[in-house]
Amino acid sequence: MSDANDSAVEQSAIPPEELARLTDDIIGALKSVYDPEIPADIYELGLIYRIDVDDDRNVTVDMTLTAPGCPVAGEMPGWVEDAVSSVDGVGQVHVNMVFDPPWDPSRMSEEARVALDFF
Repeated sequence: MSDANDSAVEQSAIPPEELARLTDDIIGALKSVYDPEIPADIYELGLIYRIDVDDDRNVTVDMTLTAPGCPVAGEMPGWVEDAVSSVDGVGQVHVNMVFDPPWDPSRMSEEARVALDFF
């Protein structure tokens, strides 16, 4: 018997194993991008709010900055786009810069907290 909610959940046309590999590889690529002023990558800092891979393997990334006036604000989306575009199997990449909700240190992973000596 199917649940009424089953029809509301969209299934990806990408096989689950492939989607998992793509997601892992995208996260790996994001971990190669650093804010030059902070010795932790943008993923561990919690600057990535959303990663969406559509059925055509196009990727949309919603990200933020530690502060809206960050000196690399104009360059960071390009760095993220280049990193994600380098992942095998990815189509077009679009990076959205968002500031809602605002970033705060609670979004950092334990790894980033250790790297920044932030406790």
